[in-house]
Amino acid sequence: MKKQIIGMMCATALLSSCNIYKSYERPVVNTSGLYRDTISINDTLVSDTTNMGNLPWKEVYRDPKLQSLIEQGLSNNINLQTAMLRVEQVKEGLRAARLAFLPSLALTPQGTISSFDNHAATKTYQLPVSSSWELDLFGNILNAKREVKATLMQTEAYRQAVQTQVIANIANCYYTLLLLDGQLSITEKTARNWEENVKAMKAMKNSGLYGITEAAVAQSEAYYYQVNATLPDLRRQIRETENALSLLLAQTPRHIERGTMDEQVMPEHLSVGIPLQMLSNRPDVKQAEMTLAGAYYATNQARSAFYPKITLSGSAGWTNSAGGAITNPGNFLASALGSITQPLFTRGALTAQLKIAKSQQQQALLSFENSILKAGAEVSDALYKYQSANDKCVQRKLQIESLTSALNKTEQLMKLGNSRYLEVLTAQQSLLSAQLSDVQDRFQSIQAVISLYQALGGGR
Repeated sequence: MKKQIIGMMCATALLSSCNIYKSYERPVVNTSGLYRDTISINDTLVSDTTNMGNLPWKEVYRDPKLQSLIEQGLSNNINLQTAMLRVEQVKEGLRAARLAFLPSLALTPQGTISSFDNHAATKTYQLPVSSSWELDLFGNILNAKREVKATLMQTEAYRQAVQTQVIANIANCYYTLLLLDGQLSITEKTARNWEENVKAMKAMKNSGLYGITEAAVAQSEAYYYQVNATLPDLRRQIRETENALSLLLAQTPRHIERGTMDEQVMPEHLSVGIPLQMLSNRPDVKQAEMTLAGAYYATNQARSAFYPKITLSGSAGWTNSAGGAITNPGNFLASALGSITQPLFTRGALTAQLKIAKSQQQQALLSFENSILKAGAEVSDALYKYQSANDKCVQRKLQIESLTSALNKTEQLMKLGNSRYLEVLTAQQSLLSAQLSDVQDRFQSIQAVISLYQALGGGR
């Protein structure tokens, strides 16, 4: 007996050294220098201890109308609902994996009626309850359960990733509408002003004032038509963006209630946190890590396949069939069986499965490391995009001020006869282009905030 106990202890120690029972541990990943600095020449961002990705989405997107749209999207979006159903499916699989440690029970009643040479019919019956129980001494069921649990966490991370994507897509569509509204407003205002300008040019030509020629009037009209020609495209883009946003909300195409670009207030301090937080905040990074954990447990299962399987089975119940005799009432019958199966020669199948599992685990590790690098690159891109958009906004304001002053002075010089109308037209075109670009710059600044918030795992 003592020898058996010692043998069992040695076997347990041997199996522990093979990692069959060991839980997954996150591998060491170098996250230093994960974010690039937007200004410093040392190229490494000194991160804050806080992380913008931990903010609730309502603190980032403060427009009440946008908040209402995001809430609708979180309730109705089809992709998000599909992801939630996937989570529920895996939860059921985990519940089944946990119950796999228990014995299975089955009721298999049987009855026969037989007659020989016109004799009276004989009736026999059996009412057995059969049971089977696999003793998980070598971690096969344990690792299967852990693998399903990792799959559940992976699926939950996927649901979080879909949610952050839905929030970001709704915000992008909303601010795109504000951008197009701003460009449409500027263009319509320019068209109205130029329509009045064309009328004034015709009147001055007919009156012989300021040396206005027929060619100048024709150029003025051509530019007016050019401005008008851009309006249908802007209105078409607005309608298409409204339809795209309606699809995200799982609604039929409709008009979207919204504010204006000038009303928007975005967070000014963009904190990114320490790079290590990326491992727990980014849903896609978490998903990649849980894929790695699942591959780790699959490798453990492949190892445990080399060891024996011990199964206990039995049945108990009543029967009136006692060999060649029939007894009534029936008698109680019970049986038990223990079996052990030790693989000896499987033509290399188990070895191949283990090698494949190890290769898939290494592949999952590379994907995990790549997801971290990708996350760092996205954060760096968003930070620099925000910085460059703000720099452009400053310069664009100065450009618009200069072009407005140049247009006013050119119009005055034309009235004094010291400037030609072509110079006025050129100044007007430049001012319109700068005004449209200013709206685009503000949109890019907001878009950078959206990208950074998503890159940091915001909206989970």
